[in-house]
This record gives sequence, structure tokens and C-alpha cells, in this order.
Amino acid sequence: MRVNIDPDLSDGPSFYRLLTATVVPRPIAWVSTTSADGTDNLAPHSFFTIASVNPPVVQFTSVGRKDSLRNVEETGEFVVNLAPQPLFERINATATDFPRGTSEFDACGVEREPSLRVKPPRVALSPVALECELHSTLRIGDSTVVFGRVLHAAVHESVLVDGHPEISLLRPLSRLGKNEWGTLGGIEEIARVPYRA
Repeated sequence: MRVNIDPDLSDGPSFYRLLTATVVPRPIAWVSTTSADGTDNLAPHSFFTIASVNPPVVQFTSVGRKDSLRNVEETGEFVVNLAPQPLFERINATATDFPRGTSEFDACGVEREPSLRVKPPRVALSPVALECELHSTLRIGDSTVVFGRVLHAAVHESVLVDGHPEISLLRPLSRLGKNEWGTLGGIEEIARVPYRA
């Protein structure tokens, strides 16, 4: 027997909890931005994926009007830093609702490094950083989807095997439901089956 839930008859927070516990695991865009007045911001966003490969475009969603969104709208630039397991506690700390004008880099002890193509800094200990310029935004209800064209990818050589990022070295985190986070766990590999008439 199933429980039937009508989102129009549910309160917003309870249906949000249902969605985020069902659409799992969700990769994390650890987004660094710089405000128009020069303050660096860093926040994790778990509504994140690839939007296009040619041109290379990634997307993340700001639920509500977060500083990441405001800064991207002001400056047109951001960096998506991979969120690796060893930085778990600092990633979580940067989700704190600090007042506008507070740099999460400084408040949470996250080391910066300069980006090559955009003004917002990269996270120095993140194994992969995608430097992006704003492509477009799309408002949907209480959220805004941010699309960014990738101008430059910076990958630490320690996570490359034969020139390709190795998943066991990247050790990406993901978000699950409630306060749960996912780690890499087991890996299964299977080739796609080509159709032959």
C-alpha cells in the first residue's frame, strides 16, 4: 500500500523534505562568488548538475535569494568547487546563514587560491574547480536556477589517473535527506549495451 501525497495540499516544508529525501544522492556545488563590493562568499548548493556539454554549462539552484545568487547577478561570475569528503565539516559550516557581508572563507577557515579566468577565488583544497561566467537564470517559484558557462577547469594532478579524474581520489560528498550526507561507498562498473538490429 502506498501513501498518496498531494503537493498542493501539503505544507511547503514537509513536501520539500519529501523531495530532498527522495531525489538522492545529490552532488554538491560548493559555489564561490565575490560581491560587487569585494566580499568573497562560499556556500554549498545541492541542487546541482550539468546542463550542457557543448557549450559546457553547469547549473545550480538557489532556493530563495541567497548571497550566491545575488553576487552572481551583480558580477556575472562564480566558481563551482567539488565538495570532497575530507572537507565535510567546513563544507557544512559554510551553509550557516551568516549575515550578508560575511565571508565564509574567513569565518570557516577555508583557504582561497586565485582563479585564472574569473574574480571569485577557488577553494585551494578542492580537487576540481570550474570557473564560470553567468549564462542565464530561470525563476521557478521560490527558486532561481543559475546556468554558468565553464570558462576554465582546474584539476589537481593528485586526482588524475591517465589524465582522467579518478572517482576514488575525488571522494565527492553528496546530500541526502534530513541532515544526512552521502560518501562515495561502493562502485559498480558496467558498459552500455549497444543496440544491434
